[in-house]
Amino acid sequence: MRIAGTCGSCSIYCVPIPESAPRAERSLLRDDVYRRLRDAIVDGTFAPGEQLKDGELADWLGVSRTPVREALLRLGASGLVVALPGRSTTVSTIDARAVRDARDVIAAMHELAVREMTGRLTADDMERMRGANERFGAAVAAGDIDAALDADDELHRIPVAALGNRALEAVLDQFGPLVRRAERLRFSDAGHASVERHERLIALLASGDAEGAASVAFDIWHSLTAEDG
Repeated sequence: MRIAGTCGSCSIYCVPIPESAPRAERSLLRDDVYRRLRDAIVDGTFAPGEQLKDGELADWLGVSRTPVREALLRLGASGLVVALPGRSTTVSTIDARAVRDARDVIAAMHELAVREMTGRLTADDMERMRGANERFGAAVAAGDIDAALDADDELHRIPVAALGNRALEAVLDQFGPLVRRAERLRFSDAGHASVERHERLIALLASGDAEGAASVAFDIWHSLTAEDG
């Protein structure tokens, strides 16, 4: 029972912390399990059609089944897994229409973030975007897809983080991985062109051309196509 009152000799009115308050450690563990399973699907560690058993995943990650089950529910909402109640959970196939739908939403979110942040990014933000694009280009030239995608994520995350729109970030977190998984299949063909698009985006941001920058941001993401799966 929670009983409010004054604290000892002071006159401050205090309300005890609820006994049922969740621990931070559990939240952090849940998010970490989700990220690790998400990344394993995106990078192909778990292939389309592969069955995912919560017990085996729990052993692999060294956790209980509860955060694994919670993570699988989130992955289902993102379209990365398909759950059949009482039967099994499998990694989803790469469905071209689903990826196109997610791509269109992701493109619109980045377009919005760039339009809103043109003229508001700091000099440090702009320098970090240039540095990320340099690393992106080097990774593409070396054929290092993982490093290229990491640098690409870093570059596009800068205006998104600067905007601080939590609803927009939630949409990107939910549907971004679905697009990234499909993108990996064709990245070697599109990587070199993306370096030039990034350069144009950065130049337009630096010049204060909000509409031009927003248009390029949209095109960068909308140009992604899905392989039939």
